[in-house]
Amino acid sequence: MHDHKLEQYLQYYFGYSSFRKGQKAIIQSVLNKEHVFAVLPTGTGKSICYQLPAMMLDGTVIVVSPLLSLMEDQVKQLKANGFKKVAALNSMLTYQEKESILSRIGSYKLIYVSPEMLQSNRIIRKIKQLQINLFVIDEAHCISQWGHEFRPDYLRITAIHQTLGNPPLLALTATATPDVQRDIIKVLQLEQVSTFIYPMDKPNISLVLESVTQLHEKQERIAELVNTYRVPTLIYFSSREETAKVAAYLQSAVKDRSIAFYHGGLDNQDRLLIQQQFMNNQIDIVCCTNAFGMGINKKDIQLVIHYHIPSQIESFIQELGRAGREGQEVVSLTLFHESDAFIPRRLIESELPSLSLIKQQLDIIYQTEPTFEEVKQSFLLQANGVESQWRFFQYQLERLGLLRQANWQVKTISQQDVLEALEITMTERMGYKERKLSEMLQWVYTDHCRRNALFRHFQNDVQEPTFMCCSFCDFKWDHWQPEEMVREKTVQEWHQLLYELLYQGDQNEKQSRTTD
Repeated sequence: MHDHKLEQYLQYYFGYSSFRKGQKAIIQSVLNKEHVFAVLPTGTGKSICYQLPAMMLDGTVIVVSPLLSLMEDQVKQLKANGFKKVAALNSMLTYQEKESILSRIGSYKLIYVSPEMLQSNRIIRKIKQLQINLFVIDEAHCISQWGHEFRPDYLRITAIHQTLGNPPLLALTATATPDVQRDIIKVLQLEQVSTFIYPMDKPNISLVLESVTQLHEKQERIAELVNTYRVPTLIYFSSREETAKVAAYLQSAVKDRSIAFYHGGLDNQDRLLIQQQFMNNQIDIVCCTNAFGMGINKKDIQLVIHYHIPSQIESFIQELGRAGREGQEVVSLTLFHESDAFIPRRLIESELPSLSLIKQQLDIIYQTEPTFEEVKQSFLLQANGVESQWRFFQYQLERLGLLRQANWQVKTISQQDVLEALEITMTERMGYKERKLSEMLQWVYTDHCRRNALFRHFQNDVQEPTFMCCSFCDFKWDHWQPEEMVREKTVQEWHQLLYELLYQGDQNEKQSRTTD
């Protein structure tokens, strides 16, 4: 396809006159029906790399996406831009909504689906009827970063891709070390793949770390900053409880700013509402866990604060990269207390089941002939309801051949062999997680340029900063003068409009009678 033709499509569908770095080369490979693996920095328009081909190609593009809010946001944006042949299949749908989409599945050119939904035989049967011209794995780092514990269904995507006839595959991510890149390609079993790896550092972000001696200094410092710099702000936490607590503190300590908290414990509707209000400038500051922000296309975020450090550098880069999408000067601030290292370590330890729990459950499986559901209930009861531990256990038993389609295969492998294999896997995973946390802490304690230290695991050098570099090199708060956000007038709720209408009408009638 001629170069200018692609630009014409881009202008027609998205209103952009030119591509951002990397987009065009990736799209050309996709249109040539190649398998593609691409790393593009957060906020540089990865979604256009599959949305534009969906609009240009015959048939259907399937997009595997990790977060419900991400799907809903992108579907809404596409429909607002006039592209109506798009749908999302996820657990937020009612039975009737899901049935409606499935009954008309052939009419869609772009279908978002969660990894969990792809485990449904009925949905797979429906998708198999389509002419699939592209199979996309968005946020592909989840295969390596989340797949082993939180979302094992990410590791099952390869089998789904093969079931669908190995259509051209596009795997996209914003952060992946060379090791993680190799892990993703290995899991996806892609022998021939076109790779596009672009620098992950964003030169418009200044990296700042401030140490505190008392924990209460963190929230006081945040209140001071968000009072001074009135820009859209994200504040990241590792604890749901702390997220809500600090949001409440800021609501009382900060004047004339709208503040909300967001974490995985809120129901889907509340999370979607907060996300939309933040997108529409009805909320200025979101205190959140890492559940918030992935795929959120908000162009004017200018301050990202980490109240806690994450357990790995990849998460840190993803979170701070959600700011500065238009190249404007952005500050990433990390507040660090000596005790902070214990929080990610506790989280790491809670992600995997204990060896004693595994031994107990294997005894049940091998000695009492239980059903799959009985083992699941027993495991969750002993694991205090931690779903990620159960998902890890279930996936490993499937991988080893002990569990097949919710039936136990105890005659095919011995209990001792299962236990030994699980012990090796858990030791490897814990070692990997400890190394990742160690990299994060090395960055915290670095005594040289923070930009170089952050990205040295990903690339050989960094881009020249367009503003201030970091708190080691040249950063000063009084040199940062961002434009203050202007809150847009929003459409009032219908009941507020009705109240004002009736109240005003009543007042006018009273005034009229008085005048008469």
